Amino acid sequence: MLTEAGAVLIRPMSPGDWPEVRAIFTEGIETGQATFEAAAPDWEQFDASRLPDHRFVAEGSGEVLGWTAVSAVSARPAYAGVVEHSVYVAGPARGRGIGSRLLKALAASTEAHGIWTIQSSIFPENEASIRLHQANGFTVVGRRERIARMSAGPLAGHWRDTLLLERRSRKI
Repeated sequence: MLTEAGAVLIRPMSPGDWPEVRAIFTEGIETGQATFEAAAPDWEQFDASRLPDHRFVAEGSGEVLGWTAVSAVSARPAYAGVVEHSVYVAGPARGRGIGSRLLKALAASTEAHGIWTIQSSIFPENEASIRLHQANGFTVVGRRERIARMSAGPLAGHWRDTLLLERRSRKI
């Protein structure tokens, strides 16, 4: 699925995108507000843990500006239609609607493949990400208090809360 809006193209992620995707992932990790991860994985780990049909990049002027991908939340058949997603936008590209374009592509892709719920855990302090998700059909369904501790960075060892957000398919 290719969509173009302005000078930004949303297209499937390829292995060749990995250096730029990983750099954007690392930038997000370094903020301390995007994930519990201490470091971006290598391509093989990323590839093995994300569903191949639902990985997209936003490309502008020949460079990757952002990405999104999903992982299955469970191997149990009852949860076959539930995924957890990540969406990251490079610092200089934020505020241009790229996150929204990526989430729209992701929603269309997952719905076309029978996925009925996309979920995400977001730190409550990451207000921009919460607003992005709510503007794209996600709802806060709960708060998980002290769900995990940061393993690296300035907040290493600190317990963090997350908000659980989900988007339900309109096709169910």
